[in-house]
Amino acid sequence: MAVKVHPIQRLMDNPWLLLALGIIVPFLSYTLWGWIDMASMPKATLP
Repeated sequence: MAVKVHPIQRLMDNPWLLLALGIIVPFLSYTLWGWIDMASMPKATLP
């Protein structure tokens, strides 16, 4: 009899996937945050 494993349990049991998500998710979110921040800045005026 095969026991069904919940998808979240399979995710939590895979340390390499957790490591990859721990690196990729912050990288993407901070990169997106930086792009939005730069896009919302006003144009610089030169002296």
